[in-house]
Amino acid sequence: MALFNVEETDLKYIKEVPFKLEKDIQTICENNMRQLIGCNFIKSEFSVGNFRLDSLGFDDNSSSFVIVEYKRDKNFSVIDQGYAYLSLMLNHKSDFILEYNETTGKNLKRSDIEWSQSKVVFIAPSFTTYQKEAIGFKDLPIELYEIRQYANKTISFTQILTKRSVESIKMISKNDEALDAISKELKVYTEEEKKEFGTQEIQELYEKLKSMILNIGDDISIRPTKLYIAFLRKTNFCDINIQKNQLKIWLNVTKGNIDDAKQLLRDVSNIGHHGNGDYELTIDSDSDIEYVTSLIRQSYNQCE
Repeated sequence: MALFNVEETDLKYIKEVPFKLEKDIQTICENNMRQLIGCNFIKSEFSVGNFRLDSLGFDDNSSSFVIVEYKRDKNFSVIDQGYAYLSLMLNHKSDFILEYNETTGKNLKRSDIEWSQSKVVFIAPSFTTYQKEAIGFKDLPIELYEIRQYANKTISFTQILTKRSVESIKMISKNDEALDAISKELKVYTEEEKKEFGTQEIQELYEKLKSMILNIGDDISIRPTKLYIAFLRKTNFCDINIQKNQLKIWLNVTKGNIDDAKQLLRDVSNIGHHGNGDYELTIDSDSDIEYVTSLIRQSYNQCE
């Protein structure tokens, strides 16, 4: 990706400055982990078993651990290394919990963690075509991000998104007991799977609302989870649960900080609920969809 400064009517090329050390990438990412990949930084150089993990993070939204590795070279297998780390975690759960509790001062229990949502994130200046294609399986709990720095002190950070295959990673793990065991314990949810809970009419309603949400801004990403489909800016601003005959929507806004003239929102600040934020609403038709989108926009704006 070429970057330019605009000087009156001329474009001045901004030179990319290669990272000298993996540690330079690590420092930037650990100091900004929540902003970059949406999880809290827990530990640097976390040692467990015979491995030392570059960074350990924790995703509060999915209640799961995130293992982060940094690379300057391209000579590694994302699947082999990723699954080695996931296997390590699933076989040393108590070590991960202990580290989390000692670092945060909290008292997380094994049952509080959604182990099936665990994942490995690789961050590097670039990846090979083979590495990018390797993450195309529909149920692979591995993510790739490219990070680059430029002469004007600018950083670009981009997730590598490939067209997800209908094939499962289990197709290549039939004779690999370790890989098969991990695949059985982990679960990567897809948007298509979540949509199947609704009738055809509700699926169409979701697609219409989704399109309107994505038009709010160009910095929105979608992340299907066990309980809902999350729409994120810097964090979740809207969570949607597709039910058979309706969409249940949560807005990540604290009580009293949203303008709801039609009073469609329900205050769930003191009620247990799945999504993020203090407000919930349901829709079963597109009659109020523009108004609902305006409510979602308010939540989006508060995630600046």
